[in-house]
Amino acid sequence: MPYGKQFIDEEDIQNVTNILESEFITQGPKIEEFEKKIAEYCGSKFAVTFNSGTSALHGAYFAFGLEKNDELITSPNTFAATSNAALYLNATPVFADVEEKTGNLDISKVKQKITSKTKLIVPVHYAGNPVNIKELYEIAQDHNIGIIEDAAHALGARYRGEKIGNSKYSEMSIFSFHPVKHITTGEGGAVLTNNRDYYEKLIMFRSHGITKDQFINESDGDWYYEMQYLGHNYRITDIQAALGLSQLNKIEMFIKKRRKIASEYNTSFDNNPYFDTICETPHSESAYHLYPILLKDQYKSRKKEIFNKLREKDIGVQVHYIPVYLHPYYEKLGYKRGICPLAEDFYKKEISIPMYPALSPEDQEEVISRIFSIFKKL
Repeated sequence: MPYGKQFIDEEDIQNVTNILESEFITQGPKIEEFEKKIAEYCGSKFAVTFNSGTSALHGAYFAFGLEKNDELITSPNTFAATSNAALYLNATPVFADVEEKTGNLDISKVKQKITSKTKLIVPVHYAGNPVNIKELYEIAQDHNIGIIEDAAHALGARYRGEKIGNSKYSEMSIFSFHPVKHITTGEGGAVLTNNRDYYEKLIMFRSHGITKDQFINESDGDWYYEMQYLGHNYRITDIQAALGLSQLNKIEMFIKKRRKIASEYNTSFDNNPYFDTICETPHSESAYHLYPILLKDQYKSRKKEIFNKLREKDIGVQVHYIPVYLHPYYEKLGYKRGICPLAEDFYKKEISIPMYPALSPEDQEEVISRIFSIFKKL
């Protein structure tokens, strides 16, 4: 039983097959159809799809105007792509510590990191549990700083009754469609925004910085196109978009199942002596991309042993995440251990257990039973 996996049914397979038998398998109409549907689902004006969540982050930072000598404040409790995308643009990631109980960015710590070079704040909705984005937005407004939400974990989550991705309190929101996420396109991602200027830059950036309809120079004819930015080939295919459309039809079912699984875990694990669990943040409904357990202090020194025993019992646990600045590449850049002590402690405690829509009640019961069996023998 892995910690996460895709859910693919006959409808998904048929939709992909239809595209393989059609005129366009890339750069065709399914891409725009998928973009319109995901924008509509999240309550945003525009969506631009990319070939990964990482390229979506890169595109969003570029469209916002992040550049050399700018600073970006984000969480160290995330996949490396969140800050790597800033490095691609020669900007500097600055890490603020996290909340002990949620793993989310501690907004009070963000204030302490703001300098004259701060251009952007990137909160990560860790495990699908939204950050208090309204509070962060008020801080950003006071300092004339932008916000881009790393919502790779949070498709289908709600904040103050509205879906994450509507960009009400941010410039843009990004999603990932990797197989372990809420919907999948194999690999893929998207940027959602309400700003047309960002939208138009994103469209060009994902396709080599080229436009075929918004020219600076005079057109030479119907074949004419212009490269206006140094972009990349970050396009998604119609094959992937067709799968994404089919998956999006099931998103509410996926979220409902994830929340039901989380509820059962919460009940079973309540007040146990071995580990804590993450509660939903105020004003929020988590999409439960992950279900992390946090080892109590007397057990965290035995994390490797516990992790290995869980895998020996066929529970495909994982760890999310090694604090980004502890990776050798970031150490070479000068980042030091100890800059975010709560994030480092969170890493010592965290283990992600199985959470995916196809996890049956019987399998979940077995997961719970095996977990307690292992802890009782420690």
